[in-house]
Amino acid sequence: MLSPEQLMAFLATAMLVTASPGPDNLMVLGVGMSRGRRQGMAFGLGCALGCLTHTVLASLGVSALLAASPTAFTVLKVAGGLYLVWLGIGAMRSRGGASVDGATALPDVSLGCLFARGLFANSINPKVVLFFLSFLPQFVVASQGHASWQTFQLGLVFTAQACLLFGLLGYFSGAVGKWLNRRPRAGLWLDRVAGTIFIALGLRLILAR
Repeated sequence: MLSPEQLMAFLATAMLVTASPGPDNLMVLGVGMSRGRRQGMAFGLGCALGCLTHTVLASLGVSALLAASPTAFTVLKVAGGLYLVWLGIGAMRSRGGASVDGATALPDVSLGCLFARGLFANSINPKVVLFFLSFLPQFVVASQGHASWQTFQLGLVFTAQACLLFGLLGYFSGAVGKWLNRRPRAGLWLDRVAGTIFIALGLRLILAR
């Protein structure tokens, strides 16, 4: 099982990453603003549960690499660290200005269809696959053993907090979207904070033995 310290460190980082302006949460806000709270929540929950696909892939990948070669696992962690540094630099260079246009959201469809669209869009996103393969192994404690099981638990925690935050985004989409549109620099500073964390995590992963 995950240790309390391991869980809290991961949860705090995951929530910040999820809250940072990005395609998924901006789409959730757009759907909620134009179609209503329930529609925004349905689409957001679909996006969040799509993370389960990446959780399974990351768990199997870590397990396979450990079985094949500990050196290969080390290479994965270093490559993941470089990828996170690259993401962090991109976030730090962002000009912010994130805005939400409810008029460009998905057309009026059923809740089930919106949920399925969110689920499908997240499940097949290769960038999310790379993120999970880079992000989750950083919080795996080798001395605790069962790296693949730890990875799976971390993925479940990430999915759970994404369900909560995306559900809240959908429910409060009108107020949050208007607030974000009035304060574009809020997105800029969220990007700065997230970028700093990405770079720090990436460097820690590269330099750790």
